[in-house]
Amino acid sequence: MLGLVALTATPLWSANPEKQKADTLVVSTSPQMHCANCENKIKQNIRFVKGVKRIETSLPKQEVKIVYQGEKATFADFEKAFARIGYKIQRKK
Repeated sequence: MLGLVALTATPLWSANPEKQKADTLVVSTSPQMHCANCENKIKQNIRFVKGVKRIETSLPKQEVKIVYQGEKATFADFEKAFARIGYKIQRKK
């Protein structure tokens, strides 16, 4: 007789509440973003910084909002990533 075994798939991060915490970084860029191509360039490149969960850009506000895991990335990591694609960043309050 065959027995049935029920398996559930639980993401590893959900088992540890500390891993679920996310930090948010809001920055302005220099030079300023002026088109959708600028936004796409940022989104396509900054997503490779370790720990990045989500990136939102806003042309009207001239800001980039990055949600990430703080234990995996620092502000310096984002400065380097933006510099590789020709931008300097400054924190917004």
